Amino acid sequence: MESGMIRNSLAIAAFAVLTTSLDVRAQEPATTTDAGTLTREDTDKLFQARPYSPYATHDFPTRPLFGDTHLHTALSMDAGAAGARLSPREAYRLARGEEIVSSTGQPVKLSRPLDFLVITDHSDNMGFFTDFLAGKPEILRNPEARAWYDLMQSGKGGEAAFALVSTFAQGKFPQEIMYQPGNPAYRSTWQGIIDAAEEANEPGRFTAMIGYEWTSLSEGNNLHRNVILRDNGDRAAMIEPYTTQPPIGSNNPRDLWKWLQNYENKTGGQVLAIAHNGNLSNGTMFPIVESFTGREIDREYAEQRARWEVLYETTQIKGDGETHPVLSPNDEFANFERWDKGNLDLSGSKTPEMLQFEYTRAALANGLKLEAKLGVNPYKFGLIGSTDSHTGLATADDDNFWGKISTSEPSPGRATHPFMVNPKTGVQIMGWEETASGYAAVWAKENTRASIFDAMKRRETYATTGPRMLVRFFGGFDFEEADTHTRSPAAVGYAKGIPMGGDFGPAPAGKVPTFLVAALKDPIGANLDRFQIVKGWLDAAGEVHEKVYDVAWSGERKPGADGKLPPVGNTVNVPEATWSNTIGAPELIAVWKDPEFDPAQRAFYYGRVIEIPTPRWTAYDAKYFGVSMPPEVPMTTQERAYTSPVWYSPTK
Repeated sequence: MESGMIRNSLAIAAFAVLTTSLDVRAQEPATTTDAGTLTREDTDKLFQARPYSPYATHDFPTRPLFGDTHLHTALSMDAGAAGARLSPREAYRLARGEEIVSSTGQPVKLSRPLDFLVITDHSDNMGFFTDFLAGKPEILRNPEARAWYDLMQSGKGGEAAFALVSTFAQGKFPQEIMYQPGNPAYRSTWQGIIDAAEEANEPGRFTAMIGYEWTSLSEGNNLHRNVILRDNGDRAAMIEPYTTQPPIGSNNPRDLWKWLQNYENKTGGQVLAIAHNGNLSNGTMFPIVESFTGREIDREYAEQRARWEVLYETTQIKGDGETHPVLSPNDEFANFERWDKGNLDLSGSKTPEMLQFEYTRAALANGLKLEAKLGVNPYKFGLIGSTDSHTGLATADDDNFWGKISTSEPSPGRATHPFMVNPKTGVQIMGWEETASGYAAVWAKENTRASIFDAMKRRETYATTGPRMLVRFFGGFDFEEADTHTRSPAAVGYAKGIPMGGDFGPAPAGKVPTFLVAALKDPIGANLDRFQIVKGWLDAAGEVHEKVYDVAWSGERKPGADGKLPPVGNTVNVPEATWSNTIGAPELIAVWKDPEFDPAQRAFYYGRVIEIPTPRWTAYDAKYFGVSMPPEVPMTTQERAYTSPVWYSPTK
């Protein structure tokens, strides 16, 4: 007791001395110490609420992650039949930045590692071809499979591959050797895909997400979806992929959506689906009337599609899907990397009335119309790009383009050789029509499966045709010119508005939508030509409209009497496959206010960033191989990025 009282008395005395000394020092001149000059005023400032570092309180993504959500390996039957020999493990090695050897024996390496990759081998007959190629006895016991195998062994691999794939496409593939859910070989293949992703996944440095492609083909019309899991291997192993082959599978998207719900119910995980290549669907990808029922889509369809398909792959090897000159005749950049001859297998020719149900911009516009009718917008999706390469090589750069399939890997004649021919219709796609595209850019807070998936779900993504440019797009009502005077436009963008993929409205009285846009060139790529905003809206009569606005551009150009901005110029030396960054701008930033806003009209807005002209992959091939290209082959390109839209609604 006594000792405790003594300690308390000493503590009180020490506190009194300390307090007195501080009060005295506060009245004395500043004291200089080894740590500098200290005053009472300085110490008070230490406790101010706002930190000096402008980045200390940021709670938003500060850089985009670039990846590919659509890559096939030898485990996909069509890829294997076309010569792919790379496994998922080798595909991950390339994506992580390693040099590997391609299926045609050539060394290949990316210019820079990717941040993430999803290997999406076809769920139907997944893993069959690699076992067939290895001569697995269980397969070769089938007479038809044995005949295919003998053809391959005799040097007629192309004939064998064509027969194998055609038999499957016609629904005549022998059921006893089909790899499908419930089959031990199928299960082993799926587990191998999971294991490869788990080994490659390195949170914070590289993300290997688990997925597959559901390959619906209805009368040759492309309705493919890539299924992307948020989850790790433990949950992924609880299921097997959904296929299109009845009776256990279906080619109807409604049935896929049921499977996605069952996955979440069973595993407690999360999943989404990404459609692609509406340009090869012959009017069935974004329907108003369902091809499976012949009836107009209903509210249930709209709700389910909006729930599961939050992204769309708008650009890839099989053409660009933003818009088409027939749909957007006033858009001088609409005629870009078009594949518009027919459906996926070229069995059905393209007609103009199909186009509005195939392309991104038209689907977004029809989504506004359907929302007014059904109360739900089925086509409220964000945008990404990816490759759909069937080589195991996630390459999208024009100077490093490895083609769609292994038979179109670099060689002197690949551009002038037919890529696809339908002998019944006579329609063909030439090798030069393959597009060096694209990548998915994701504004995630960290490089992990969960963070990337969550960014996809909120549609904070954009598509690029290959370049890794940085693009910001924010919508709101209060942006002003002063907001462009910053090196961190995202800070004011998130504070005052919503990022790409979001919804806003209704407009406060007297307010007009404003947009903060910014783009920074790929560090090793071309300068930027312009930043455009594409607007679509629904008028009072229920008709949809579109308009493209130039909002930021390089140089001293001014719009002409027609409102069009003059071209940026062209520095491409085609014979040498070079260009110079003497035109264009390394970065663009602006605030734009909608000059034709009607607060009562539903609308969407998205950004499109255009680079200056650069050599196309065909120019690099001509230079490298010393070959001449036919006059119809384009030798230059203007790479681009498309942001996810933001949607304005006149009601909450």
